[in-house]
Amino acid sequence: MTDLPDDIDQLKALVCQLQAANQAQAGSLAELRAQIKQLLEQLNLSKSKRFGKQSEKADKGTFNEAEQQDALPKPAPAHHKKGRQPLPAGLEREVQRHTLNAPHCDCCGEPLHTFGVETSETLKIVPQKVSVIRHERTKYACRQCEKRQTHSKIITAPAPPSLLPRTIASPDTQAAIVTAKYVDALPLYRQTDILARSGIEISRSTLANWCVQLGRQVHGLVELMQAHLRNEPLICADETPVQVLHKGDRPAQSKSYMWVYRSGEFAAHPAVIFDYQPSRSGRCVADFLGDYSGYLLTDGYAAYDTLKQVRQAGCMAHARRKFTDAQKVQPGKKAGRAEQGLTYFARLYAIEREARLLSPDERRRLRQEKAEPVLKDFHDGLTEASRTALPKSAIGKAISYTLNQWPKLIVYLEDGHISIDNNVTERNILPFTTGRKNWLFSTSAEGAFASANLYSLVMTCRANDINPYFYFPYIFTELPKRHPNDPLHDLLPWNVNMGVAVKKYRAEFRLTEFSAVMT
Repeated sequence: MTDLPDDIDQLKALVCQLQAANQAQAGSLAELRAQIKQLLEQLNLSKSKRFGKQSEKADKGTFNEAEQQDALPKPAPAHHKKGRQPLPAGLEREVQRHTLNAPHCDCCGEPLHTFGVETSETLKIVPQKVSVIRHERTKYACRQCEKRQTHSKIITAPAPPSLLPRTIASPDTQAAIVTAKYVDALPLYRQTDILARSGIEISRSTLANWCVQLGRQVHGLVELMQAHLRNEPLICADETPVQVLHKGDRPAQSKSYMWVYRSGEFAAHPAVIFDYQPSRSGRCVADFLGDYSGYLLTDGYAAYDTLKQVRQAGCMAHARRKFTDAQKVQPGKKAGRAEQGLTYFARLYAIEREARLLSPDERRRLRQEKAEPVLKDFHDGLTEASRTALPKSAIGKAISYTLNQWPKLIVYLEDGHISIDNNVTERNILPFTTGRKNWLFSTSAEGAFASANLYSLVMTCRANDINPYFYFPYIFTELPKRHPNDPLHDLLPWNVNMGVAVKKYRAEFRLTEFSAVMT
């Protein structure tokens, strides 16, 4: 203390310096605390995504307990019924009768008489049945020309038309390979191993070549589906990366994208189109949509903002996901801003469950009556919370994203054809991402284009509750019979009478099997 100056002005200046240093240190500490909080949030979110449950559904009895009490009861899905379910009636039955050799009574030794039958069913699965179709084409010649010693032309009965001429792949084989890869996510190298167990040696490159040719042949159907989609009042869109090795002058590690376009959730005949593009620019979606001027339902990706001719609707699930992440980074708090936001989302989705079975006009009126007041209160709360929330915190990011997307998020109030979110498109992308984990990449852009066409048919069948295992043999048999200018509308998934197609397929399969046994 003896080093302190005696002059009062000097002492005041020293005190001011110390106060400035303390304030600077306090500011640094506050900045460090904010950084630590942000890093802890990122750590908690990373741990939650890695080790926690992935579902965004809220647990009962937590933040949305009141909303769940007011919501309509949800009917249990048919596939959640408990107990053993009966086997499908359409499966073929193989009857095995079990009797006793000499039935007699243990008490008196008299013979027993039959008075009924007790039945039970077990499931029989043949892993993969491989057979051969031998085509015997009859040859014809003219006897009269032979007698006159003139030139006699030999005429041979034509072979059945095929999408893959001069190959050993029948329509059934083509459908089996396509279904295994694009429906069951079974890579081609595994299919070669399965065929090898039956003594059939077909290389992976041959199977890949078949898939590429089939994908090219069905492009006409995909174009018709695209035209059908552009006539819908609503188109949903999303995109996901795909790796393509050989793509001209671009390096193999550069990303390409599979764009997915879909009819609205409430469409009568939904179409799903996969469109391979080498980039993620807004030019890709603009080229696909053309002069379409209806509603476009997407997430918050900025490339969609370049489209001026469409009316954009936002995905409420993406906004809710931000609040779910904010809730995960602070698991100890039970009544914070994240829970308050999730409560509003729960109320909005409860209204959607009530509106799901209504007509578009009735759905629009119900939303404007019940959902619009909830959205107004939600927006007021977000605006108030944005004044105090840290911008870089998880809840700050959730609030900021929701407010920025708000004009798009409330567009679904205008038209009953629009869904509250884009989850239906994300569910259509999921099978592609599952397959991508198995086959990892496409070798060429042509292969990615073929995969996009085949995935379009697979997911359109799925959207229309059609079994692609029966649809593919039908179109692979019918397409070769059509001339280039013939209409193909009757081959679109929602126009095919699948009952007739299935019966025809099974009848031809049994006839082929019987002929193979006889020969």
